[in-house]
Amino acid sequence: MNNFGFSRRPDIGGKVSVSFEFFPPKSEEMEARLWDTVTRLEPLQPEFVSVTYGAGGSTRERTARTVKRILTETTLTPAAHLTCVDAVRGEIDKVIGEFVDMGVTRFVALRGDPVEGVGACYRPHPGGYANGAELVGALKKVGDFDISVSAYPEKHPESPDFATDIDMLKRKVDNGATRAITQFFFDNDLYERYVERVRRAGIYVPIVPGVLPVHNFTQVARFSERAGAHVPAWLAERFDGLQDDPQTHALVAAAVAAEQVLDLVERGVDDFHFYTMNRADLSLAICHMIGIRAQAAKAVPSSAAA
Repeated sequence: MNNFGFSRRPDIGGKVSVSFEFFPPKSEEMEARLWDTVTRLEPLQPEFVSVTYGAGGSTRERTARTVKRILTETTLTPAAHLTCVDAVRGEIDKVIGEFVDMGVTRFVALRGDPVEGVGACYRPHPGGYANGAELVGALKKVGDFDISVSAYPEKHPESPDFATDIDMLKRKVDNGATRAITQFFFDNDLYERYVERVRRAGIYVPIVPGVLPVHNFTQVARFSERAGAHVPAWLAERFDGLQDDPQTHALVAAAVAAEQVLDLVERGVDDFHFYTMNRADLSLAICHMIGIRAQAAKAVPSSAAA
């Protein structure tokens, strides 16, 4: 008798889809690392890759350059991030037009974090879009784009309760969002309960789990506290004593993330979004463990050849 669970079946890699998030590089060294990551992850043929956008357009030019290079030099489909922070509507509309002129058809529409960083008080620009729902509506007025939005299994830290948080998600979906990608989490029960809440609220778009491979536990724990994401005691114990042992840390991180993904597969999830931090190793290892293998290279887009 074969007692393997569904997630250990040899054909599971063909039933699961993935996407990856990158951030625009700030230096030549970081750019080299990003493009090494892109080159290594491209053969996995993700559904799309997203490129983040800094508060108030602080990475606007670098985001645009990264998106354009992905469009012209790879076979990947980029999704450009947009935020509402510290910009008037006309400025954001202009950015949307620039991305459309490049050939972008996918966006990740976010309210965005305050310029001061995660945890600071958010104040909508008086002449801008107030939130992600309004930004989604603005995009839909321009074209029938594929639009991803954010979701929070542990509630957005600024929301007074889950009802308010899920109401905002519903507004984004009603305005045309295609899917929601969650903030990272480490307890799959939290994700499952959140999806149940969302469905009861009449929201039926895919709720794609955001997976954060733990490249540096200390940094992740610190950021999680500001972002309102719970770090379970068992997770801290897994990384205890590995601060000065990066090789073992990486092995444990890959095992932890793969364990999380495989458990979600057992629960019926078949779509995952990886926050790569512009590093390929852990995302590659996790994808390999769930059966996603590199595919034969496709032809480079004709625009690149030109």
